[in-house]
Amino acid sequence: MRIKAFLFDLDGVLTDTSELHFLGWKRLAEEEGINFTREDNEALRGVTRRESLNLLLKGRQVTEEQALEMMERKNGYYIELVGQMTPADLLPGALKMLDENRRIGIKQAIVSSSKNAWLVLDRLQIGDMFDAVIDGNAPARSKPYPDLFLLASKAVGVPVKECLVVEDAEAGVQAAHAAGMRALGLGPVDRVGAAELVYDSLQRHTAQEILNFFN
Repeated sequence: MRIKAFLFDLDGVLTDTSELHFLGWKRLAEEEGINFTREDNEALRGVTRRESLNLLLKGRQVTEEQALEMMERKNGYYIELVGQMTPADLLPGALKMLDENRRIGIKQAIVSSSKNAWLVLDRLQIGDMFDAVIDGNAPARSKPYPDLFLLASKAVGVPVKECLVVEDAEAGVQAAHAAGMRALGLGPVDRVGAAELVYDSLQRHTAQEILNFFN
């Protein structure tokens, strides 16, 4: 089946907000007296805000009210940092690939577990380049469940077999395959090696090169 749509994760694929998430969680952890390292942060890649908090707490029991307050506090720290983003924060090769896809008629969607995806897209000034944005506000299960990608397939009007997922997280690659889609993984093989094609980044690669591989 020929690829007719690219479904991009946002964080770690088109821009690196992972550092901003790390700083937000790190600040919360310090306030709560919890040791939180960059290695700990790797486990949070591609999972929901609630699951991220559970991992950060490392078994510490909190009430539902406390959990909601902590997530809101961390989100506030993250939004402060996102407010400082500009188009210069697009990762190398990202804008070139988005432009190329539009030029050759490939549909494009954002599929992100983040509830702040639109805020990030606005800061990067690329929101109008996508045919659909499916984010953490959608009434669906998050990755590694396939729900978000299935919603994106419907939103862009392209069958699942003709959608290519671009992901930097293991959970995202798992979700793509669960949806019946193929995946391009960005990052180390030990994280995204289950993808059909793996690059270290989008830099030095073209959309046509990717299409030639999958088609």
